Order: sequence, then C-alpha cells, then structure tokens
Amino acid sequence: MLKKALKLGLSLSLVTTALLADIEKKKLKIGFIALTDCAPIVIAKEKGFFEKYGLDVHVAKEGGGWPGIQQKVISGEYDFSHALAGMPIAATLGINGNAHLQALLSLDFNGNGITYGNNIIKEMEKYGMDQTKRPLGSESLKKYIDAKHQAEGANYQPLNFGMVHPVSTHNYELRYWMASSGIKPDEDTTIKPFPPPTMPSNLIAGNIEGYCVGEPWNERIVLKKKGSTLVTNYDIWNNNPEKVLQARADFVEKYPETTKAVMKAVIEAQMWLDESWEHRKEAAKILSKPNYVKAPVKVLEKSMTGTFQYLKGQDSEPNPMFNVFANYYAAYPFYSHGMWFITQMYRWGQLDKAVDMKEVIEKVYRPDLFAEAAKEVNYSLPPSPWKIDGVDEYNKFMDGKVYDPNKAVEYIYSFDVTNPTVSKEELMKANTWTVTTKQPDYVCPYGPAGCADPKYVQ
Repeated sequence: MLKKALKLGLSLSLVTTALLADIEKKKLKIGFIALTDCAPIVIAKEKGFFEKYGLDVHVAKEGGGWPGIQQKVISGEYDFSHALAGMPIAATLGINGNAHLQALLSLDFNGNGITYGNNIIKEMEKYGMDQTKRPLGSESLKKYIDAKHQAEGANYQPLNFGMVHPVSTHNYELRYWMASSGIKPDEDTTIKPFPPPTMPSNLIAGNIEGYCVGEPWNERIVLKKKGSTLVTNYDIWNNNPEKVLQARADFVEKYPETTKAVMKAVIEAQMWLDESWEHRKEAAKILSKPNYVKAPVKVLEKSMTGTFQYLKGQDSEPNPMFNVFANYYAAYPFYSHGMWFITQMYRWGQLDKAVDMKEVIEKVYRPDLFAEAAKEVNYSLPPSPWKIDGVDEYNKFMDGKVYDPNKAVEYIYSFDVTNPTVSKEELMKANTWTVTTKQPDYVCPYGPAGCADPKYVQ
C-alpha cells in the first residue's frame, strides 16, 4: 500500500512539474499601494495561490504613490502591479507615461469615499446638507461656493481638494459628484493629487478641505472624528470598476504562461475574499501588517466586512457592496468599463486628440486572456465584454445617467458641466463603430461577501 501511495505521489509530482515547466518566468515582483483593494494580490501571496501555480512572488509596497507604481511597471522593475483602472489606458495613449500597458483583470468594484473635514461640513450644513441622506448630493457645497463667490468677488479663492492621481477613478468620481449640482471643478475648486496614505494628514493640516480616496483612508478620519464620509463611489455609481492588475504588453506577449498563472492565482484570491465574511475578517488582519496596509484591524473591518461608517461618532451602516472582489463579475475586465475612463479623459480635457475609443480599449483591456484563465479556475463569465451602465438594479448612477458605449461620444457632451478640448464632430468621425451589448445578471456565486442579494442580506 505504501509503495502504491509513493508511486501515486511521484506520478502527481511529475504531472505538477510538467505543468509548471510551461511557466516562462517564476520569480516575479508585483507592486501595490497601501489600500484595502490590494487584497487580491496580498491574499494570493499569503494564502498560497501564487505558490500553487509555481510562482515565487515578491509583493512590494510602493511608497511613491501611483506615479511610482506606473514608473516601475514601465521600467520593468515591477512585472505586474495593482493599478488604477485608468492608468494603463492613459499610458497607452501617452498621457500618463508612454508605454503600451494592459489591464488583465479587474481587482474589484467600488471601495472609495469622499470625505470632508469638520470645518467645511459646518459650512455645508448652513446650506441644508443632511449628512444622513443616501446618496448625498453636492447641492449644499454648490450653495456654499456660490455664496463664497459673491462675498469674495474677483478675489475668490478656490476650495482645495485631494485625489490620488489625475486619471484615477477618484478624480473622476469627485468631479462627477461636484458637477452633478453645477459646480465647475476647474474653476470653483483646485483638485490636487496626493499619495493615498497621506490624505488624512493633509486634511488635518488644513492643506485640503476634503478628498476622494480608497480605504482605509476615509475611515481613518471618521474614527479620529476629524470629518465624515459624505458619499461612497458605490453611491455615485453602483458597482463601478476601481483597480486592475496591469502589466506591459510586451511582457504579456513574451511570458503568456506566467501571465496566465498570475491571473489564475489572483482570481482564486478574489473568490476566496467573497466566499465568506470570516474570510474578510481574516483578510483585514493580514492587511493590517506593517508590510501591507499598516492600519488597525478595527479600521479595516469597518469597510471590509459589509459595513461602512460614514459619520463621526455614529454607528456603521450596512454597506455589503462597498468592496466586491469576485461577485457580480467584479474580476472581469469589461471593455465598456475601460471606455468609460476614456470618456472622462475627454470630458475633463485630458485628451486633446480624437482617437478610436474602441480600438484603444481593445488594445488595453484583455477579456480574451481573462476568459482563458477564468475557465481553468471555474470563474463564470458574463455574456459580453460590452454592457450598458446605469440601467440595472445594482448598476445605477446617482444622477440617473445612462452610459451606453455605442453612444460614448454623445455621453461626453451630455453633461451640463463638461470641458472637452476636442469637438464632438471630430470624435464622431473617429468613432463610427458599433458593438453588441448584453446585460449580465446580478449574481453572487462565490459567497455572501460583497453581495446585496436578499438571500444573503436581511
């Protein structure tokens, strides 16, 4: 019996060795920023998913913010990285670095908040703000800004706010929220980039009135009672894309089996994260370590375990979808999601040339590679990489807007507050294509975490 078992073990070992022999590069370095949504990468390391696929991965915390991450991916110091969903698009377009980068998978949905300090909150309350309203609009901020304009006249001093990077979801979400009430972000305010972990200290020091950032840097301020989170990005756009796993396109081409192995490990980590709230609690403990996010477990648990504390001195509120890692196809890199970021680059004047948006996003986002990796780890796929946003029960914009990729150009110019430097006519000429969109169902096949399905949330 022992001889038979040893023979079986040797056979399995030989099969495993043969499978792993296809991996071209086993020793890898993956960069991340100290945010809770680095969890899929950290969990893939800590729970042995990278090792399972024959990879020796060094997970490196980047201290230079998102510009540091981007520079090191472009230079090749990082083989892969945690990245803002807009970063590989912008780099490929030459407006944030200049390199062909690709988004291999989506790391998560949601996860951000807009947090304001106590001083500006007091001013907004004078103009009727009710902090308990969900979703909370920016109308009271607009009234305060209008009064400030009237009082200061030609000497008006714009309000200062923080976000993490010019092509970040945070920049676009902060602008979207402000502009929904008629605020002109580039005239009424100054929006500056800061590394995420420095946001609380900059607010406390009075350098900014508020900011948009990922966790745990909103709850840090709330628990210190220095301010409150007025709105989350789930409130602004239900189940919006947030971070991606990125790599250089030439790396992906040169090391296809390595890339697939990394993707499989990360997807398995995402499924593990949504399998149970107990897993989320374990993840919070892991992330709290100094080499990862370095934040108290109680702060990390505020958002990672199905709740979110919006207001200082008050109880947390149920918010099961604040972080979604695997459910509702959160790991899938939708082309339509990527194209939304291009629309925002045009809306806010970051892109000054007309490009074929479909052609660009199909060079950057890789649902084709994702499908191959997903099949091998039993992760289900949506019916199409193209979908319409703003129409489903768990996919709405706070202002009721609908984003159809087939009408992407019209969408850019449909807002009352928009600041493109390219004409609608030029963009229409460059974008004559059509795509077939199909709506995915709201599904939670991986567990209750990150899921608002009534069968899980009572």
